[in-house]
Amino acid sequence: MGLLLYLRLIGYSAGTLIELFWMVVILGYRRQRNFERVFFFLCMAFFLLYGGSLLALNSQIYYRKPPAGVEGFAVVIISAGLCLLPALLLHLHMEYAETRGLLQVKAWKRAVLALFYLAGLYLALGRIPLLVRGGHFDFVGPGNSLGTGFAIVLSVALAWCAGWERRFATTAPDRAQRYFHCALLLFFALAFLGTGVLHVAPYPISKPTSEALETAFFLLPMVPFTVLLELVYRRNFLQIGRQKNLLYAVSATFLALLYLSLVRRVGTWLEPWLPPEASAAILLFVLVIFIEPLQRVLGRILRETAQLEMDRVQKLMAQIQQEARQGNLEKLVRFTERRIKEQFELREARLALPGNEKLLATGAEAGEPRAAFAFDPHEFAILRDGKTEGMLHVEPHGATISGDTAAAIEFLCEQLPGALDLCRLIEEKLRLERELAERERLALVGQMAASISHNLKNPLGSIKTILQVQLENPELPESIGGETKMVLEEIGRLSTKLSQLLQFSRPAVRLADAVAHCDAATVIEEVVGVLFHEAERRGLKLRTQVSGLNARVAVSPEALNDIVSNLVVNALEAAPRGGSVSVTAVREDGNLSLLVEDDGPGIPAALREKILQPFFTTKAQGTGLGLAIVARRVAEFGGKIDWESPKSPKKDSKGTRFKITLPTA
Repeated sequence: MGLLLYLRLIGYSAGTLIELFWMVVILGYRRQRNFERVFFFLCMAFFLLYGGSLLALNSQIYYRKPPAGVEGFAVVIISAGLCLLPALLLHLHMEYAETRGLLQVKAWKRAVLALFYLAGLYLALGRIPLLVRGGHFDFVGPGNSLGTGFAIVLSVALAWCAGWERRFATTAPDRAQRYFHCALLLFFALAFLGTGVLHVAPYPISKPTSEALETAFFLLPMVPFTVLLELVYRRNFLQIGRQKNLLYAVSATFLALLYLSLVRRVGTWLEPWLPPEASAAILLFVLVIFIEPLQRVLGRILRETAQLEMDRVQKLMAQIQQEARQGNLEKLVRFTERRIKEQFELREARLALPGNEKLLATGAEAGEPRAAFAFDPHEFAILRDGKTEGMLHVEPHGATISGDTAAAIEFLCEQLPGALDLCRLIEEKLRLERELAERERLALVGQMAASISHNLKNPLGSIKTILQVQLENPELPESIGGETKMVLEEIGRLSTKLSQLLQFSRPAVRLADAVAHCDAATVIEEVVGVLFHEAERRGLKLRTQVSGLNARVAVSPEALNDIVSNLVVNALEAAPRGGSVSVTAVREDGNLSLLVEDDGPGIPAALREKILQPFFTTKAQGTGLGLAIVARRVAEFGGKIDWESPKSPKKDSKGTRFKITLPTA
């Protein structure tokens, strides 16, 4: 039994340290997610199980008759860990299924978990007082300390967990995780069979056999926790793998604690021949021998890690440079955010640049709360010659960013300005090419308009003259006279559209030494006077507020006439019968502001970006050049055009307001 005793001592010590290791890692990770919380409490339950067993075992080694208080305390924490174990195992699998999107119905989850937690609480309250009075814990056989009820609850939980593991294995994203879940499926199946055999065995089990079976059953869970550590480190399982600095720090701390424990144990063994202080000093001094080899190993690992991260950054920058050659800054920003998030396995990445600042997404906006007490900086400046050109904001899955990841992101931010400049230059080049193509197209339109004018306006004038002469003939039948008037109206409309096309294709050219100016009030009143009868015919009220305005604008009378007439005609056509159109001119900040308002239905949101485009119209008889002419004329004289539709932010508000800002002379 000496070998089994030392096997249990080593196994329970290792189990206690493994569970404590995972608890410290989860606390340092600090990811606010239910899965991590439940995993922490599951590790705590196993920690109580191993810690209580280790306490009871040490009391048997050091005392001939262990103190009742020590044994009672060990029984309490062992029983508490076991009573919590079924509910926590099932809870952890349900939380993991929810993170994988496999838990379709969440309503029954609370009911099932509540049932298992209540069962564990009932077992703990009912059995622990009896165990404390008895001072002994027996896990094996029909007369086990926690009773048949615990065996049933544990068996159901293990069977249910095995079912979940089978589902996880069939939907695993990669081979390593599939193998891990298959191994866990085998583990839970064996644990289910072992629980049934150990608790319902009809034959009596000897104490040595009972201790051996209990030891095997308690030490078996150490295997998946150890394998999980490898998956986390190598495969970034649960997104903890990127927190390698946390894993290294916790591992180094535990190794130091283990070595100190070894120093104390060896000092106790050598106490008959050597004072404990001397043996401790010798063992601590021995570590000096390993400093240089350890330094070499760490140096090589750091160089390999740095080289790996730099290679990853270079590959990422090559992809970003390729995307930058598309010449679309907005798409480049989205692509960079997505690739940084994928490459460095982050929860969120946001790139803010001058001119497109936006609210950086927090954990709540990203669908997951931010980790508690994040103390390291999550913003990296994009610098050029010491000046900030933007900010890269990242959110890890946990609370901290690994040191090698932070260094790689800083190196990436140093190279991003080059890619951004390349994208801006190509974007500007593409814009200039589009403008040149547009100018060439408009020049072609001008040539076509001149040809149309030459070939159509003169014949139209002749036709109009002949028809007018025919209308003056008293012998012309009345029916033919009415049709002739209709033809004359259509000829007039066609002539107006030809004139508008010529007006758009050949805008006024301002000479460098010429100064264009006019009296704004006079031109506005002339236009309103001409269109007043059209407004009456449509049943509209046309109002002006320009009387007493003393403002000479740096715009030619012809251009101002085109601007006002096109805006007022559009407003008259948009306003419903019985509505109104207003024209207002006021001086603002040394400029003239011309406001043309109507109470029509307004401009649909889907069309607001197109209304200034040439030849775009929603009217059956429109040419789509009215507002394009206004925009062209305003731009010629250095003005500005704005519009609001609806006029007011109030609900159910209608109408459109155009505001033209023109420089004064």
